[in-house]
Amino acid sequence: MSDANRMSYQDIKVKVLQSIRDNTWPPGTIMPGEVDLAEQFGCARATVNRAMRELAEEGILDRKRKAGTRVKKSPTRQAKFVIPVIREEVENTGGAYRYALVSRTQMPAPGWLCAKLQLTPEDQVLHLHCMHYSDSKPYQYEDRWINLSAAPSAADTDFKEIGPNEWLVREIPFTDAELTFSASRATRTVAEYLEAAEGDALFTIERTTWLNQQTVTFARLHFSPGYQLTTKL
Repeated sequence: MSDANRMSYQDIKVKVLQSIRDNTWPPGTIMPGEVDLAEQFGCARATVNRAMRELAEEGILDRKRKAGTRVKKSPTRQAKFVIPVIREEVENTGGAYRYALVSRTQMPAPGWLCAKLQLTPEDQVLHLHCMHYSDSKPYQYEDRWINLSAAPSAADTDFKEIGPNEWLVREIPFTDAELTFSASRATRTVAEYLEAAEGDALFTIERTTWLNQQTVTFARLHFSPGYQLTTKL
């Protein structure tokens, strides 16, 4: 087979999925080895390896050293997580976005944050309260903590013009994230900013991100009453 006609890893993924769906390789089947598949498909073993690795990441295959690669009996779909930029989220709904910094404080990490994020009392953090609006209506109240050991340049950023959400997405990568979704009751302060009644149930997201096992930021995001979250797999 010529280089021009050589199969890509995407082609191999399509072929493997087709063989799974037509029961050539039904659920539970142990797949042929990468060397055999490379010969079958007329490509490099590395190309097969990438295809198989991605199918495993997508929940189709189960790969184990020495045990080989098996078609999962119950294939799963895995979501790829992307941190949304609130400005883009608002603009994508057709709203006019506006941002306002409520407060900015640099301080030693408080005890509860040390326990939650495995920081020490000597670690400096930046505590920010921010508001995001859509068409001048409250959209999200952001309560955010940034670990300055992981993001030292945040100490020199005033966050008056750009919100920490957008700044972090642009400036600081992350390798891991944890999200918690809940309904929380609005405190008096949050209720005032979101034009809600104290005690109203608000959709709330708590999000923590890490860069190579070092905590970057923890945020508690409260959305105005009526907010709906839509996601896709």
